Amino acid sequence: MTAAPPPPPAPASPQPSAPPSPLDLVDGPVLPVVVLDGTGPGDAVALARALVAGGLTAVEVTLRTPGAVEAIRRIAAEVPRAVVGAGTVLDPGQAAAAAEAGARFLVSPGCTERLLEAAHASGVPFLPGVSTASEAMALLERGVTRMKFFPARAAGGPAYLAALASPLPQVRFCPTGGIGPGTAGDYLALPNVACVGGSWMLPPEAVRARDWARIERLAREAARLGRPRPAGRDVSAGGRCR
Repeated sequence: MTAAPPPPPAPASPQPSAPPSPLDLVDGPVLPVVVLDGTGPGDAVALARALVAGGLTAVEVTLRTPGAVEAIRRIAAEVPRAVVGAGTVLDPGQAAAAAEAGARFLVSPGCTERLLEAAHASGVPFLPGVSTASEAMALLERGVTRMKFFPARAAGGPAYLAALASPLPQVRFCPTGGIGPGTAGDYLALPNVACVGGSWMLPPEAVRARDWARIERLAREAARLGRPRPAGRDVSAGGRCR
C-alpha cells in the first residue's frame, strides 16, 4: 500500500511591511520642533514661512498648547511649501484631530499599542518614540523601522545610538531632546541617524519679538548641517532625512 504524500508545508507568515515614515517626507538634516507658547495661529503661519525660506520645509508643531491644532490647519492651508506635522501626539484622539487639521505626519515621544493602531488607521505617517533597545525591538516586530529617539541627551546621546547601530542595523532614528547646533553634528555623523529634531532655530525671544528674519537665518544655518564639505577637508558623514 502506497503511503499518502506528506501535506504541503504551511505558507510562511507574511512579514510586516514597514509603514510610511515621516522621515520619507523630510528633506533636510533637521526637523524643527515648534512649541507655540504665547503665540497665535497667525504667528505660526509667519514662523512656518520663515523656516521654509531658510530651507527647513518640514515643520513639527507640538500639541502642547491649546492653539496647536488650529495652527496646523492654518499652516497646511496657507504655507503650501511646508510639510506640517503634529508632535507630542499622546492618544488616538489627538492623532485624529491632527490628521483632520491637515497634519502630514505624526510624532510621539513614546508609543502604545492603541496609539500605534490609531496612527496607522489614520493613514498619516507616524514616527513613534523610543528610548531603549527593547522598545525599538517591539516596534520592529510591528514592521516599524523609523523611530524617534527621545529624550536623546538624557537617554544616552550619540554614544547610546552608536551602540545600537550594530545590533539594530535596520533602524533609523531621529533623535530629539536636548540637541543644539553644537551637538547636532555628533548625531548626524552616526550611520543610524537620519536627521535630528530641535528648537534652537526658534529662540523664544525671537518668536515673541516676531523676528522672522533671525529665525530664517538660523533655519538656513541648521539646513546646512551634515552637508559634505569641499574635497580635501576632513568631514564627518552627515545625513538628510530620507
